Amino acid sequence: MRDQGERAIKLLGIDVGTGGTRALLIDESGAVTASAIHEHEPFASPRSGWAEQEPQDWWKACQAAVRKLLRETAVPASEIGCIGLSGQMHGAVLLDSSNQVLRPALIWCDQRTAAECRYLNDTIGPQRLVELTSNPALTNFTLTKLLWVRTHEPDIWKRFHSFLLPKDYVRLCLTGVRAIDVADASGTLLLDVAHRRWSAAMLDAVGLSPDCLPTLYESQEIVGQITEEAAASTGLKAGTPVVAGAGDQAAGATGMGIVRPGDVSATIGTSGVVFAASDAPVTDPLGRLHTFCHAIPGRWHVMGVTQAAGLSLRWFRDNFELPAKGAGEPYDLLSAEAAQVPPGAGGVLWAPYLMGERTPHLDPDARAALVGLAADHTRAHVIRAILEGVAFSLKDTLTIFKELRIPVRAIRVGGGGARSSLWRQIQADVYGQAVETVQAEEGAAYGAALLAGVGAGVWPSVDAACDAVVHVAKRTAPDEKAIRVMQEAYVHYRRIYPALQNIFLPV
Repeated sequence: MRDQGERAIKLLGIDVGTGGTRALLIDESGAVTASAIHEHEPFASPRSGWAEQEPQDWWKACQAAVRKLLRETAVPASEIGCIGLSGQMHGAVLLDSSNQVLRPALIWCDQRTAAECRYLNDTIGPQRLVELTSNPALTNFTLTKLLWVRTHEPDIWKRFHSFLLPKDYVRLCLTGVRAIDVADASGTLLLDVAHRRWSAAMLDAVGLSPDCLPTLYESQEIVGQITEEAAASTGLKAGTPVVAGAGDQAAGATGMGIVRPGDVSATIGTSGVVFAASDAPVTDPLGRLHTFCHAIPGRWHVMGVTQAAGLSLRWFRDNFELPAKGAGEPYDLLSAEAAQVPPGAGGVLWAPYLMGERTPHLDPDARAALVGLAADHTRAHVIRAILEGVAFSLKDTLTIFKELRIPVRAIRVGGGGARSSLWRQIQADVYGQAVETVQAEEGAAYGAALLAGVGAGVWPSVDAACDAVVHVAKRTAPDEKAIRVMQEAYVHYRRIYPALQNIFLPV
């Protein structure tokens, strides 16, 4: 802990998301001073199942968000004591020997690498992959994207020198340092997660040089400082320290206080994640869960992922006209409409596989399904079914937690799904226990700012930071009658994927 006589500082968290980059400023009490966001260009999808973004767009958005934040708050850049970074995981930014970007980044939801996953399973073996990295080969992971470029774009691969993940490319622009934290590196399929180090065996198996790897750090470690060039373009002060930070899931969980065994979060953003902290690496032998390093030294986490959680509701919003345009925020209108229908959505079920699925199916070719429609069903039934179907998909992860005896003491909900009182209630009813929201549910940028505070010495540890500033604001208790309805509906939901698996068309 810093001495009380030292000058108070502000802490900056920057989150490089899929839709935009957010800059968030907090003080030493954890109170949010201000935030600003700058949207990215929509990700490109040159073919079905592909997803690419331009790394330079992230850097431009970072500059714009930080400049806006400083301008609107009038906080002198000299008061910012440290900066933390977070961002979308798994993306592959390929660089040449001069750190110039070689092609658009293949981002987390890109599904083109099924052949590369088969190659890894055939040459290394599924069991050996889990032994080396604690995870199976999945289309989302960074290594499979590198292998795809090596196979399909040999001219680009000839110039390939190194790779970074999205937030770490922004760090490169800020500091000139190629670095990564152990939490984000866990999603590359190149990290020995159990021992928190790069896996020499994986590099050898796929023929990659250690020179292509960024330097590895724990999340709260200072890895570099703002350069003069970056200071000129962002308004930050040259020399301001930057910590390693964490991928958005570990950073977001940190911001919600999910740091000790028994702490669990269920977050609904574009994707949906159920995240449990652990004091040892817990591996699912079937590979349905991810086992990653946490943003706390000596801690790990397990998580299950729904590819299209909030995306399911956004897809409906964007493709089916609202009944009262301009009469309110679109998601509020959708929730109000869904609230007209009782739990169970009249038997309508939604399987949210718009972008394939990770947990529990590990199937990039899975496709969404709306099941059980009858002539008397309305838009409201469909919307409620989408909200419930996403919650069912997250419950799949909790079901695996129970199977693996991973403790679930409390569930904190976050993301867009936590802002809707109806979706909070649906989650409590589906999970069968109360869900909590925290006072400062500010997402991954908030966790990144807390990590910066630990790096700056504001708090002695991540645990201490969370104990000091993360507080429960509200508890939503489940309705006993609705629990029974949801339990029965969940049984039927679980039958959808096996029934339809053989009719999904490959991408």
